[in-house]
Formats: sequence, structure tokens, C-alpha cells
Amino acid sequence: MAPQRKRARVRRLAVGAAAVVVSAVLAAGTAAEVEVLGPAPPPVPVLPPARPVAAVPAVPAPPVTPPALTPPAVPVLPKPAVTPPVPAERWPAFGAFLGSDADGVARIPLLSRWLGGSELRVGHTYLPGNHWSDIEGDLGFLPAWAHWRNEKADRMLVLNVPLQERNEESVSDADVQQLVRRGAKGEFDHHFRALAERLVRLQVPDTVLVLGWEMNGVTYTHRCGPDPEAWKTYWKRIVTTMRSVPGQRFRFDFAPSRGRDAVPWTQCYPGDDTVDIIGMDSYDQPAGMSFDQQVNEPYGLQAHVEFAKAHGKPVSYPEWGLSRNGDNAAYMGRMLAWMDEHKPLYNTLTDYCPHGVWQCRSNPGSSLVYRSFLFGRTDKAPATPVPTPTAPTTPPTPAGCARLDLGTWVGAWVEHWLGGRPCLSFDWWPGD
Repeated sequence: MAPQRKRARVRRLAVGAAAVVVSAVLAAGTAAEVEVLGPAPPPVPVLPPARPVAAVPAVPAPPVTPPALTPPAVPVLPKPAVTPPVPAERWPAFGAFLGSDADGVARIPLLSRWLGGSELRVGHTYLPGNHWSDIEGDLGFLPAWAHWRNEKADRMLVLNVPLQERNEESVSDADVQQLVRRGAKGEFDHHFRALAERLVRLQVPDTVLVLGWEMNGVTYTHRCGPDPEAWKTYWKRIVTTMRSVPGQRFRFDFAPSRGRDAVPWTQCYPGDDTVDIIGMDSYDQPAGMSFDQQVNEPYGLQAHVEFAKAHGKPVSYPEWGLSRNGDNAAYMGRMLAWMDEHKPLYNTLTDYCPHGVWQCRSNPGSSLVYRSFLFGRTDKAPATPVPTPTAPTTPPTPAGCARLDLGTWVGAWVEHWLGGRPCLSFDWWPGD
């Protein structure tokens, strides 16, 4: 079989196998490339419950740090785009947080190119929250994001919005309680009306607004714990105020952090009438916690999707990525597979160290899995491949390529999807 066809078949490699290979290579201190040596015996009849979902590109490349970019000039904005119905067969929309300002916009096509032309349909940025003027959107970079959104009708702009100024200044619980109660009485309504009017003027009236994210924690001044009832009333006032602005079509995303944190996030849920999306920020933490534990912990990933289903809402993952467990290729593969299974409205990887895989060089194993999984995704999901049986043969091992023993059912499963036996080549990773 020609080398080109061999490498084409490698792209069928499942995420589970990619994670195993990467982990094995990293343990040995050497990066490797998987190559097909030839057809394998028939697969084991009973396969594990994991779904083969990944695809490995022919020649993976290490993550690269993009050069400093000059913010692009803001062109004249086009007319508002009308978002058409999204065909059911499309991949779930995804993107990455690449920076809040116009440089973040400019990095989107660079990440897309690294992913083999995969279509990033989600742009994600944050309002700083130092002063009320920030929360009103009085910032120079919003027009650049609005222009990116309106270049294509099926794109999505996600904007995180703090609920209080001095949002990261370690304000005491007593002060937070007073601020939340003032907000519940309507004292801050005008700031959110100003933001809504600005977004409509920028012709992004369908922006997804992640209000008061991670409210179940202790980090932000907009946290819920000091007074959950007042917090919920405040949320309702904000949504009602912003929905009153003519021309708006906003969607409001309620996005706690995974797990219980300081307070169960269900105690902060303001109600179905003012929530359009139920999101979750989910990083690979705390240290030592497996992905299965992240799924099954109280207020974890499984509780999140079940809560959203019970309330008739789509899920989202506005923030996710690596964290306390370092370069964890197994986590990366499992989280990507989880999102393909549960089909969130959108997800955006936090792409800076320690969380990311493209702008952060500290996570080469996870970077390989992420790139392999998302490489070449465009408009439509491909049909499920059907393996074609072939006569078993045993070709010679190429020079510089060692046979990879993946064990019993794992090896049979991988070889079934590859159509041949894998090996490791130790000369594929280019130098800096």
C-alpha cells in the first residue's frame, strides 16, 4: 500500500488510542508518530464502551505561539446578519478564548489553520469589570469582534459580562451582599441598558451573554453565595432590562463552575424565564481527580446535563481546559468526546497556560489529542466509517519504527479502526 494511503488511514485513530499513545510516548520522554504497518486480524467481537471519535492528522505539528499582532483597523460594519437554521448534521460549534482584545480576533484564523482548516464558529471575549464603563461596553475592541461576527451568518459571539465593578478586587462577603441587594432594587439597571444599546448599535443583537459567570465560587464580586435570593432577583432585573432594548435578540447563559464550590450552583439558578442556556466552566481540577469523578461528583458534569434537560435548555462550556493535573492527554480526549456526545450549543477552550494547547507549549500531549480530534472539521459531520475486511498480512517493520503493543482489547480495537498494526516512529517531531 502506498505511503500516502497508509497515512490517510491513520486519521481514523480514535481519541482513546491517541491518548494511550501520547501518554506512553511522553512517559518515555520521546514524541512519536503512529503509522500503519498493515492490516490486522479481525477485531475482538465485544468492544469497550468508549466511542471512537477522534481523527489524527497525517503529520501533527507542535503548538506554536503566534506572533504579536497589531490590532486590525475596524472597517465599516455590515448590516446585521440573520442567523439561518443550523442543519442537524453539523459539528457542535466550537472556538477558543485567544485574548479579549482585537488580537484575539486576529488569532482565530491562525488557530483554524493549525487545525487543518477547521471552522471556528465561536468568538469569545470578556468585559473587564474594573469600572462600570467597562460593563457598559465602552471599550475599543468590541467593534472588531462585532465585525468578525457579522462576516458570516452562522458565527456566534460570546461575551462574558461582570455584574459588578471592581469585580476581581476581593471584596468582602458583607460588601458583596450589599451590592447584590442594591442591584436587586434596580440601582444598576442603567449600566446594562447602556451595554444592550451599544451591542445593538454594533449590529450584534444576537450576542450570547454569560452573566456573572462562576457565581457559585469566591473569586468574583458578582458571586452569589452572600445572598442567593437577592442575586437571583438581580439577574432577573438585568435580563429584563436588556430585553427591553429595541432590536435585541440576546441569549443569556447561566454558567457556574463545575462542582459545589462555595455554594451549590442550583441555589443560584434564577429561573427558566430569564435563562436561555445552562453552561458550565469545567477545568481539569482539583489535582488527582479523574474525569469519571468530574462526571459523577455532586453538581458535576452529569448533574449539569441532567439539570439542563429537566429545564429544557441547551448546555454550553464557555470555559474549559487543563489545570491542576498538568498535561493530561486522557482528560483532553475524554472531555472532547463528552462534548461530542452531549452536543453543547457551543464550547470555547481557554487557550493560555496552564489551560491551553495552542498558545501554551507546556501541554504537548494534550495538544496532539486536541488537534487530532478537531483537525479538518468544517460544515458537516462525516458519515460513520464502515471498516472493510481484508486478508491478514504481516508486512515488514519500516526502519526507525517500533511495533506498539497496546494489549488485548485495546490493541484489537485500535487495529480494527486503523485497518492495520500501529508502530512508533521517533523522528517525526520537528525542532523549534
